[in-house]
Amino acid sequence: MKKKKIGKKLLSLLSILVLLYLSAGFVSAIPIKKTQMNSFPDTSLLQLSEKFLYNVKLEESTTVLEAELAGLDIQRLVTGLNNDDAVKTFWINMYNAWFQILAGREKMTRPGIFTKKVIPIAGKLFSLDNIEHDILRKYRWKYSMGYFPRFFPGKLLKQLAVSKIDHRIHFALNCGAKSCPPIAFYSYEKLDQQLDLAGRNFLKSETEINDEKKMILTSKILSWFKGDFDGKKNIRKIIGTVFDKNLSGYKIKFKKYDWESVLKNYSE
Repeated sequence: MKKKKIGKKLLSLLSILVLLYLSAGFVSAIPIKKTQMNSFPDTSLLQLSEKFLYNVKLEESTTVLEAELAGLDIQRLVTGLNNDDAVKTFWINMYNAWFQILAGREKMTRPGIFTKKVIPIAGKLFSLDNIEHDILRKYRWKYSMGYFPRFFPGKLLKQLAVSKIDHRIHFALNCGAKSCPPIAFYSYEKLDQQLDLAGRNFLKSETEINDEKKMILTSKILSWFKGDFDGKKNIRKIIGTVFDKNLSGYKIKFKKYDWESVLKNYSE
């Protein structure tokens, strides 16, 4: 009888601790509101990100640019990238450039290439996962398909993150695999059109539609980040817009992801 009482008390205590942890976790993921979102961002930061990626593509030395990125003032990064388009422009270019460096020059491979904090920017060390899931995906938990936040992301990543998730970033990030989108150069002034084009081109190349069977076969990326796309219903709508078809009632299947290494896959 005593053992049963002790067991119930321990279970009750564990339930309370779990509830407290979840509550604290969700509170920790409350966004930090950006200021001066209507003012123009720091254009030199955006140009630096473009130049850095361009040098990587041309296989020119990036030593000076890496030092410049590492020496940036962190507050300048927070205040200079003061709206979502600026954040996306800078960090998409950073992700694509650094993946090529880490995979090529540093010979890093999965999973460490994504998880290790080895990217020096503004006196801090970031990982590719930090850039993708924390900054560009507003600190989403990597394995939640986009439906849950990552608990306790820290103040800095919350300050740097976008205020709203844009599913189109998944058509812009290149992780060096055959099934990845190609690398493009993103600029602040043209970002919206560039992301639209990247999404259209990627979905056109990765999607097959069988009208007879009412079946859509598309990239596994859309399954991994289903929440970012607002679920299967909206995925159908997005693909339908690209192909100018009404896909209501069509089933969706996702292709096996091809992880074969393909570096230097730049779009024309």
